[in-house]
Amino acid sequence: MTDQAETTRASRPAALRRTVTAVLEARHSGWTTPLLLWLASRVVSTALLGTVYGLATANGWHFASVRRDPSFATFSGSWDASFYRTIAEHGYPTVLPTDGAGHVVPNPWAFLPLFPGVVRALMTVTGASFWVAGIAVATLCGAGACVVLYRLVLAVADVRRARWATAFFAFGATGFLLQVAYAESTFLLLLFGALLALVRRRYGLVAVLGVLAAFTRPGVLALAVALAVHLVVRWVAARRAGAAAADGGDGSFPWRERLAVVLAGLVVAAAGLAWPFVASAVTGHPDAYLETELSWWVGFVGRQHFAPLTPWFLMAGRWLGPVGIVLVVVVLAAAAWFLRRRDVRALGPEVLGFAVAYVAYLVAVFLPQQSLPRLLMPVAPLGAAEVFTATRARALAWLVVGVGLQAVAVVLLWFLGYP
Repeated sequence: MTDQAETTRASRPAALRRTVTAVLEARHSGWTTPLLLWLASRVVSTALLGTVYGLATANGWHFASVRRDPSFATFSGSWDASFYRTIAEHGYPTVLPTDGAGHVVPNPWAFLPLFPGVVRALMTVTGASFWVAGIAVATLCGAGACVVLYRLVLAVADVRRARWATAFFAFGATGFLLQVAYAESTFLLLLFGALLALVRRRYGLVAVLGVLAAFTRPGVLALAVALAVHLVVRWVAARRAGAAAADGGDGSFPWRERLAVVLAGLVVAAAGLAWPFVASAVTGHPDAYLETELSWWVGFVGRQHFAPLTPWFLMAGRWLGPVGIVLVVVVLAAAAWFLRRRDVRALGPEVLGFAVAYVAYLVAVFLPQQSLPRLLMPVAPLGAAEVFTATRARALAWLVVGVGLQAVAVVLLWFLGYP
């Protein structure tokens, strides 16, 4: 046997080891695992949506016949997606629509422009309908959201918890929303990206993604709070380590980085507060956005004036009386207990700061109803907590519960109601 043949033969085990190593590295690279989870979850969600759509079509149920084109695409672009369609095809109204008494009624100003703008661009380039383009954008952004969520949890925890948190997110009760013509998956992609950039201390990217998220869905003010928490934590850590540490040294917090955090926070906060001013400027109505949002409350609690921190108590009191008020207090106490758990705090000040601020935002301004599960999707990183992932059996149980609840949600929220 020649020396060359011997060398070739000897190199085969080494080549095999390199191949195996490359596969394993790819598996944990932050791409393969979340994309496989996303793909499997789309099979589940599509099967659930398709089953309900098929039953509705076969039996002539009202929901399937209300559209002139009752296709699966239009079924996946139901409810609030109609407002996104109006924005994509016609823009925003310059005059607020009102009822006979002059009260503002639900209209597109409750929905922010980035998602329908991207869909409109895809419609223009491809000639696709809103339904097809909207589903395409939402589905691709859902894949991106899974990847970025995985990497975010990987940055603050480990591979095991990153995998489970992404699985809970993709297969959970609201997992089907990652492929319908809603703005949720676009918002979540941007939001998780901003939180990951914050953990990695890329403050300029936080600002860019935060501004984009602010014009996709409400709630980005919680990101500004997370920036403030990050600023305080790093400042205190730097003081303890010695404020005179060399620039870039362990524990140091250079002034240029402090300024970058402050500027990013101010930019994100300004973007998060901008839309009401835009709505007022375009319509000439000083409370255009607020009155538009309150128009959705009428069917639940009647016509109301907005007061922060009251919506949950207002809703519970109206439907359950004093028992409802007690129930809200219990729910809020349980949420506070959960957020104070050691395994939740172990996810880091950025994730925890955002989660606390976002829950506080929902309590302060949101009227709790069937949209609440959808609006809780931004706190998906908390799924990495050990209370959900401590053992394989426990994590599998939560995963099964999530899939079961998704089946219920597709029927109750997507077929009978709206999320």
